Parts: sequence; structure tokens; C-alpha cells
Amino acid sequence: MSVNLIILTDIRDWNRLGLSRDCMWTRRIIPFLLLLAAAPLLGQELLTVEEAVARAISLHPLIQAGTRQIAVSEGLRRQAGLAPNPSFIFQHENLRSMPRGTPYWTFTDTFAYVEQRFETAGKRKRRVESASVGVERAALEKELLAKQLAGRVMQAYWAAAGAKRIYELLLEAARNFLLIVEYHEVRVREGAMAEADLLRIRLESERLNLAAKTAFLESERARIALFREMGVEEIPEAVRYEPLDLPPGVPAPADAETALTERTEMKLARLAIRQAEMELRLAQANAAPDVTALGGYKRTAGYDTLLAGFRFDLPFRDRNQGNIAAASARIAAARAELAAVKAMVRAEVAAAAKAVAVRRRQIIESLEPMRKEAMESSEIARAAYREGGWDLLRLLDAERLRIEVETLYFRALAEYRQSLAELETAMGVAP
Repeated sequence: MSVNLIILTDIRDWNRLGLSRDCMWTRRIIPFLLLLAAAPLLGQELLTVEEAVARAISLHPLIQAGTRQIAVSEGLRRQAGLAPNPSFIFQHENLRSMPRGTPYWTFTDTFAYVEQRFETAGKRKRRVESASVGVERAALEKELLAKQLAGRVMQAYWAAAGAKRIYELLLEAARNFLLIVEYHEVRVREGAMAEADLLRIRLESERLNLAAKTAFLESERARIALFREMGVEEIPEAVRYEPLDLPPGVPAPADAETALTERTEMKLARLAIRQAEMELRLAQANAAPDVTALGGYKRTAGYDTLLAGFRFDLPFRDRNQGNIAAASARIAAARAELAAVKAMVRAEVAAAAKAVAVRRRQIIESLEPMRKEAMESSEIARAAYREGGWDLLRLLDAERLRIEVETLYFRALAEYRQSLAELETAMGVAP
């Protein structure tokens, strides 16, 4: 049963508990708690982190744009493999004014022939190879986008789960203090307690209410940020997340060599070298002149003849030197970028693995013992206060410490989950 249902049950059962509903303090605080309690109950759905990632990858507009870009590259590859079209030329020469009775077709020249350019040095094959690499690049860029999107969604998911868990914690604390305030108001009316102590409890309850309001706003912002990362247009009003607990078992050790194989950035960097090499071969092939052959019909001086010939450029000045030099420079630049990406991947894996290890150790060695001790201290303080052994300030300090430690614990759990997601992204295994 959720905290919200517990609150409503407690409010309905106040008569059974012997508490008054007509207290001014109760009338001030009940509307706020009812608002906070009822809001998350409306149409909650369980959303797992795997479902969030899958929904983002299947529906996000950027992923759909990546799919369209692959289709663009496929079209460019198909165009690169097409042979040059032939050209048809019709030409009529020696048009002039002639004396009457002179045969027109005897003193004019007519040409009708076809030209066909033939590519040399395997230019079309080189173009197709270069365009094929473009298709691979578009597919890898879509894969990289999907992995980056999955990493952002996982980060946002656990941030939202942690924010909501902290909100529920503060909401429960506010509910408990509401009952404590009601109890002490009854005691003050009966003359069994000083009004100054009641004021302290009221102030503490107000502080918790303000903290719960702030946590509610942070939870809402985190929920909206999650669905924004998912690319969803219609954001649900309430969502249930996976339990925010420490995953069992120790995470597998990070292997930088695996990351160097699996990371899409590495695949893109290696592909960039291959693409630059393809462009160099294409530039070298373009240095060879193409041959254009022609053949057709010619009528001159009243005679019908055939026409044949060929032409090609003389590569005396332009031998495509600039494009060849540029392609060679791109190969060197791509190799340098590959080295930079290797260094980046190694650093990211090391940093992510260190964050996972440190945060897990903090939770197990520090926060879990602190949480247990804070809860025991709070229970002892409540029991001692009921027996009259502790004053009110020590009880409030113990409760405040318990809430602070619990908040720190759940925030650390959310950050640990985010570290695991960051490590998966750094290793190149997500999604």
C-alpha cells in the first residue's frame, strides 16, 4: 500500500484514535496533504527502465530522422553506380541565301550523331565504394544516436525515480508529524503539555511541509525531463518507477579493450579512415581523362556519309592534384581523430568504473549503517519521549537526522544507478 493510501486511512480513522478533526492546525494542513496524496493516484502506470529506453528508440523523432538519412545515403549510392548518359547531336551548317532553282540539300551540311562518354580508371567503381561507406556511416550514426539517447533516458529515469522516492519519504514524514501535532494539541488543551513545545512541533511540521512541496516540484520536473528525453509528446500525469534499491551482486569489471571494440564512436573513427582512403582512390582515378566516342550520319555536298571519332582531355595542367592532396590530408586527420577517440573512450570507461565502485562502497560501508543507526536512534527517541525520559528537542533532532540520512541514502541510490547507466554507455553496450 502506498504512503498516500496510508494517509487517507489515518485521516478516516482519527475518531477511532481519539483525535479531534476540528483543530485549526489540522484544517490548515489537511488540504495540502490531500492534494499531494491524491495527485499520484490518478492513473499511475509502471514504467521500467527497459520500457522507457525501448519506447524512446522506437518513437523518438531523431531516430526516425536517422532512418531517413540512411535512405538518403542509399539513394546517393544508387546514383553513384549509374553510367553516363549518351548525347544526341543534330547539326545543320552552311545556311545561306541561294539562287532560285539551286538544290538546297546540295549546298548545306547536316550532321546527326551520338556521343558517349566512357569513364576510365574505374571511376564508377570508386564512386560506388565511397557511397557505400556513406551508407555504413549513416547506419553507424543512427546507432550512435540510439545509444546516446538510451544513456540519457536511463540517467533521466533514475533521477526521476530518486526524486519521487525522496518526495514519498518527506510526504510520509509530514503525515507522521501531522498526527504528532494533533496529539500534542489535545495534550495542550488538557493542560498536560506546555504550549511552547507545541509551537516547536508545529514549526517542524511546517518545515517538513515546505520540504515536501519542494520535493514534489523536483519530482514533477524530473518526470517531465524523462519523457522529454524519450521524445514523447503526451506526458502522463503520474508514473510508477522500478524500486530504488541496491542491485544484487558486484558489477562486472570494466574492460577498456571491450569498449574499444563495442563503442560506436570507435567504429565511426575507423570508418572515417576507410572513407578517406576511398576518397583518395577516387581522386586518383579522376586524374585520368575520360574518353568520349561519337558516331553518326553526315550529309554534305549532296553525299550521305558516316561520322566517327573520339575526344579526351589532355592532362597537361589539371591532374586533380589538389583533390588528391586533400584526400591524403583527410586520411592523416582521420587517423589522428581515431587516436583521440581511443583516449577518450579509455578515460570515460575508467571514470565511470571508478564512480560505480566509489558510490557502491559509500552506500554499503557508510550510508546503510548510518541509515540503520538513524532509524534505531529515532525509535529510541520516540520510546524515551513517550516514557518521559527525553525532552522534545532531542526527539525532533533524532527525527530530523533520520529524515536527512534517508534522503541522502535514496539520493545516493539514484546516483549509483545513474553511474551504472553511465558505465554501460561508456562500454558501448547500451542499448
